[in-house]
Amino acid sequence: MKRQRALAITAASAIATSFALALTSSAASADPLELKADEARSDLLGSIDPAMVEEMSKTFDLTATEVYDRLAVEAVASDLLEDLPAEFSDSYAGLWVSEDAEEIMVATTSAADADELKTEGATPVLVENDLSELKAVTESFGEVRDTKVYGYYIDLESNNVVIEAAETAAATDLVEAAGVDSDMIEIDTTAEAPEPYYVRGGDAYIVNNSWRCSVGFAVTRGSTKGFVTAGHCGSSGDSLTSGQAAPGTFQQSVFPGSDGAWVAVGSGETLYNTVNMYNGSRSVYNSNRAAVGSSICRSGSTTGWHCGTVQAFNQSVYYAEGAVHGLTRTSVCAEPGDSGGSFITGNSAQGVTSGGSGNCSWGGTTYFQPINPMLNAWGLTLYTG
Repeated sequence: MKRQRALAITAASAIATSFALALTSSAASADPLELKADEARSDLLGSIDPAMVEEMSKTFDLTATEVYDRLAVEAVASDLLEDLPAEFSDSYAGLWVSEDAEEIMVATTSAADADELKTEGATPVLVENDLSELKAVTESFGEVRDTKVYGYYIDLESNNVVIEAAETAAATDLVEAAGVDSDMIEIDTTAEAPEPYYVRGGDAYIVNNSWRCSVGFAVTRGSTKGFVTAGHCGSSGDSLTSGQAAPGTFQQSVFPGSDGAWVAVGSGETLYNTVNMYNGSRSVYNSNRAAVGSSICRSGSTTGWHCGTVQAFNQSVYYAEGAVHGLTRTSVCAEPGDSGGSFITGNSAQGVTSGGSGNCSWGGTTYFQPINPMLNAWGLTLYTG
């Protein structure tokens, strides 16, 4: 990928790498991450569907044992993701799982955090900008009206903000207008223009006898049954006219801005706490957020079941219909009609498919709307059986 990167960022990456290496312990027998991962692995044994193990083995070129090893480290990362941001609030700059899933990296602006982070099972990485500073950069962009800017997100590993645009000038104009430090910016001109996933016809659920999307996760609101899906799949009041979840009615829907919706179905409908893997099913037990770098899989009515990794939180994307903020970026492929479908890591619901670029023939980037903000905003409860 061709990217323009400030020299300051390159230097920061080198410092971060040397810092991490200097702090890596050689005492593997007492390694806190290994101890926590062993505990997590014991909880996972017997709960992972063989079809999911098979798909992850194919995606990441792992043995079945290595799949469990990866999932165990990711489970520890998910727990740390809940605790560390508050514990190290003044210096925390992000957490991610290493590419080989053997380490949990935690970026910090303070070398004094190193020992404590190591006792938590993390590998500390010294960086220049804390997460609040990076978020301030993205917030300064406001509403972008240049159609040549496709979106932006925080890249935790490089400790900067990546702007995706059709050309460098569009991104540079955005940076100058926002008045932010260009040393914190990386420009990616290889990104494709994203679009929400739509298609006509199909067998998932059909809205107003016209277009098809995919069910996300079963939810309840009091005694009302339903499911969450993408906001661009339908507006409040739109009807599900066919498909297994029909009949149903969109209760609340937000798009653009966000890309989430929930649909109420009849009281006679049976809810399942599973995700269709198209060669099996995956049980849903909770909605614990997966860390950046974690494996993640997606189910949709066009392309079925595919896996990849979480690449970034809080991605802003500029669709032709308008800006959507707060999405999670992944390397999973998707195609039109997969919209609204499930994103899941382990047994944890992550969100619903929004849009992206590329396809499942040669790969691409897909964004999802996280599930927890939808549950919280609309008083919904994830159905877990």
